[in-house]
Amino acid sequence: MIMPAKLRNLTMVALLAAAALILRLPGGNPSPVTPSPAFQAGSAPAPVTFPLKPGSVRFAVIGDSGTGDSFQNDIAQQMVKVRATFPFDFVVMLGDNIYGGHTPQDFAKKFEQPYKPLLDAGVKFYATLGNHDDPIERFYKPFNMGGQRYYTYNKGNVRFIVLDSNYMDPEQFNWLENQIHASGSNWQIVYFHHPLYSDGRFHGPDTDLRTRIEPLFEKNGVNVVLAGHEHVYERIKPQKGIYYFILGNAGELRFHNLRTSSSMEVGFDEDRCFMITEVAGEEMYFQTISRSGKTVDSGLLERQQKAAPASAEVKSPDAAGAEVKGPAPAGAPAR
Repeated sequence: MIMPAKLRNLTMVALLAAAALILRLPGGNPSPVTPSPAFQAGSAPAPVTFPLKPGSVRFAVIGDSGTGDSFQNDIAQQMVKVRATFPFDFVVMLGDNIYGGHTPQDFAKKFEQPYKPLLDAGVKFYATLGNHDDPIERFYKPFNMGGQRYYTYNKGNVRFIVLDSNYMDPEQFNWLENQIHASGSNWQIVYFHHPLYSDGRFHGPDTDLRTRIEPLFEKNGVNVVLAGHEHVYERIKPQKGIYYFILGNAGELRFHNLRTSSSMEVGFDEDRCFMITEVAGEEMYFQTISRSGKTVDSGLLERQQKAAPASAEVKSPDAAGAEVKGPAPAGAPAR
């Protein structure tokens, strides 16, 4: 039986579309793809109205950014545009800051050149190490790691605790426990590379790390946890009273990599994006913006009211609230 030409054409179009979808999935796996919850309704959410209060803490968030390609540059340009109306002071980097080589040329192409307008304006970047990063990055002055794998710093009423999730050794675990106890800040934001919760198909959550450190977060009043690694954006429904975000697509992207679950609040896996945030008193405002300038997610989070355990031993860090500094060894990039 010969199929009519019109029907043959429609069948061929359907087959080609199906093949294209399969090729976009990791490993060519023909698993069904569910549209990202952020855009299931067919339109982007409205941008949040930032209060821009005097003394508030304003920052941007990027993760898995260091590709040096046009997509990273597009995100960087959007960040510059946004800063004209939302003047953030610093940028949180969630790891995989420099993919591939780590020569001075790599640092220039994958960091200095894309973010030059921000760096020239005095915006600081605070990095954590990802699995694609070379530990030498901790000596790179513009990453403000002070030669340390993990460190802490204060901004206004926010304490930032930065971890190296590549290797949670006993020394780092003990340091983390002391830092959380020592914090008297109103907000505690912890960030590192590997997510404790994730609906990504490629990696998924790091449940071993979650088992080790989440009890510390819950016990000691951590408010927000930021991670990268999964090349998507996802906001998790609060877990044990803690707000969780994944932003691993400021340079890399795994298209349609998310599967929906009961723990997903919003997910976006269709383009690169970054997030801007303002912590003003008891409130945290956030807006996640795609490479094209579209708002992916936005909202307002209230600070959780958690009392520190009465039996907790309070220890003072070596330099409470100070940025950690360290000398660069010979041969380390120090521009």
